[in-house]
Amino acid sequence: MAEEEIKKTEATDAPTEVKAEEAPKAASKKAKKGKRIVTAGQMHIQATFNNTIINFSDKNGEVLSSSSAGANGFRGSKKGTAYAAQVAAEKAAEIAKKDHGMNSVDVYVKGIGLGRDSAIRAVSSVGMRIDSITDLTPIAHGGVRPKGERKP
Repeated sequence: MAEEEIKKTEATDAPTEVKAEEAPKAASKKAKKGKRIVTAGQMHIQATFNNTIINFSDKNGEVLSSSSAGANGFRGSKKGTAYAAQVAAEKAAEIAKKDHGMNSVDVYVKGIGLGRDSAIRAVSSVGMRIDSITDLTPIAHGGVRPKGERKP
């Protein structure tokens, strides 16, 4: 019986040593950062014929929330529709408003897709104020001079 008691005490000592080793690991975990409150920011819309991508960022361009037509379950040719852009804009705007307290946005639109106007209307329907709308669509100018000899 004395041997059994010794084995039990040794068995109970081992787990206490393991717990002591695990304690510093739990303390070394990084604390989760809190969500930033950004009242005014930017909304970037990239509207192509195949998809519409919406990003909400602060004034420095750091993205707070984003969404796209493809991320909201639209597939194939439905991703390029105005309705898909509206759904994507509403989802991204709700996240930016709820999590970060965004109230007003400057809108930057790039591209010639169908979702340009509907995304802007969707954001205003969520309750955000639109301060300005800027079109950043690149304009073709004929390109650079082609390689080779000039043609007469």
